[in-house]
Parts: sequence; C-alpha cells; structure tokens
Amino acid sequence: MEDKYDVVVIGGGAAGLAGALALTRARRSVLVVDSGEPRNAPAGHIHNYLGREGTPPRELLTIGREEVAGYGGEFADAKVTAAEALSHNHFRVTLDTGQAVVARRLLITTGLVDELPAIPGVAERFGDDVLHCPYCHGWEVRDQAIGIIASGPAAVHQALLWRQWTRDLVLFRHTAGDFGDEAREQLAARDIRVVEGEVAAVETSDDRLTGVRLATGEVVPRQAVVVGTHMTARSELLVSLGLETAEQSVFGQVMGTYVPADPTGKTAVPGVWVAGNVTNLGAQVIVAAGAGLGAGAAINNDLMVEDTTRAVEQRAAAAVERQVSELVLGDRRHGM
Repeated sequence: MEDKYDVVVIGGGAAGLAGALALTRARRSVLVVDSGEPRNAPAGHIHNYLGREGTPPRELLTIGREEVAGYGGEFADAKVTAAEALSHNHFRVTLDTGQAVVARRLLITTGLVDELPAIPGVAERFGDDVLHCPYCHGWEVRDQAIGIIASGPAAVHQALLWRQWTRDLVLFRHTAGDFGDEAREQLAARDIRVVEGEVAAVETSDDRLTGVRLATGEVVPRQAVVVGTHMTARSELLVSLGLETAEQSVFGQVMGTYVPADPTGKTAVPGVWVAGNVTNLGAQVIVAAGAGLGAGAAINNDLMVEDTTRAVEQRAAAAVERQVSELVLGDRRHGM
C-alpha cells in the first residue's frame, strides 16, 4: 500500500519548509522530501532575514523542520527519482529508497545550481572570499580590496553595485567583450579600475585569498573576488511532468533558467506549484520562505475547492439515492 498525502513537498529548504508549515497548520497531511543539498551550503550565515540575521543555514533548516514536525508534518531524507501524474489530479512520487507515495498536490522547491566560471581556485573559495551577491556578502567584505571577474555585459552593473561597499574595486574584463564608451565613463567616474586580459586563477595563502593572477603572470592583489554564476534551475522533475524552463536575461546576458509560474507559484500543470529559486533566480532566503508560504496557502485553497466540490456532488448523489429509495418504498406500500 502506498502512503497518501494531501501534499508532497519536494525540497526542504526555506521555501519548502515555509510551504509545509502553512499546510500543516491548515491541518493538511504533508510529506517533505529532501536530499540535503541546499544551494547556500557553502555560506556560513544567512543575511537579510529579519529576526534571523546571521543564522547559519543548517540551523535555520533544523528549526524549520522542528516547527513543521510540531504540526504533524513528516520527512523523508531521500531523493525523488520520479514523479508522475495519475488520474484525478493525483501524483505518484518515487524515492531513491524504493518507497513510493501518492499526493493530491505537489509543491516543488528544488532550487538551483550555481555554475561557476572555470577558473582555478574559484570553486574552492566560493562562499568564503569568492562571492556573487552583494546583499548576501557585501557587509562582510566592506572596505576590502575587491575584484570582479567579468563574464559578460552584466559585469558593469555588478561593479557599480559593489562600489557601494568599497572604494578599492577592480573590474577584470577577462573573457567579456568590450564594455563600450558609456560604461567605461561610468566606471571611471566611480573610480573603478578596469584590468584587461584573461584571468588564469585566484591566488591564496594560509587559506585566504590574496590576489587574481592573469594569463600574463601578473598578480593583482585582492582580498575578495566577485564572480557571476550561471543559475540553472533544478527542474528535471518539473520537466518530466510536462513543464518547460525559460531563460532569464539581465543587461543582455543570460543569467540562468527558471520554471515559469503565476504569483502564487501555480504552474501550467494542474496540481503542481513551485516556490523559491527554482522559479525566482534572485530570491534570497527570506523571499523564498515568503514564496513558500504563499504557495502553501494557494494549495490549501485549491484543495478546499476540490473538497467542497466533492462534498456537493456526494450530497447531491445521496439526495438522489434517498429519492429513489422513497419511490421504491412507496411502490411497495401500494403493492406495485
């Protein structure tokens, strides 16, 4: 026998847990399936989360799990290997443990993967002193010598933004095309130096970033480096259910892929909702949590409508059955 739930949440990050919390508090049966691969695993702390500023990511998830479990939510530490639509808007979800469960609705919050530039040293330092988001890490490296490694035209905007946190800023053109006269004028006006040439590696010493080495061998001293990541939605399950991904571009540069949905997270496939980075590439933790809450409320409302429709149909069927029974009983009384 397969266990049945009102909702299976796939992905146990902030978005998934917030959705599960809203649903369990609405007295829905919920299973959260999580493979333990959060996007922010390399980060030491969460920022801009009101009331939880500086909380380690794992600690926030532990607290969230305890809250969901407190309202009856269940968890499976596993990876979903398949999800298929059944009749009547139900879904079968298969886990890598061999278990299969059935859900009336799906909330998919699988997040995204940050694809880093193929520069030696970048992956090893990512989340420490190789960074990507000023709102996530800008305060922690304020007033330091920062370098930005360009990967496309969006790097100019990136540099102008990071200038808010430091006066000592260098933009490495790397493999990006020419920025153009207007962009160079803006950079010069903000005292942002542009360094030509391809970056070969980031240099470290005593487990700290010390500089950026160019293909020429020149090393430009830096204390932190900013890169642009290509953000790819973890959309395999959604695609298998019939959904498609779309590309998101900023300043003429493709930043990544996401799964389109309406403001509540409802997708084009009936019964399937999304929340968090899988549908919003720029969502920080607090935004992802808010989206999960919104999706959870929307799913509960959708289930309520279905429950009410079924109750009306059952009530009407029972009324017809009573009428038939009364007619048959009447006929018997009259000897017919």
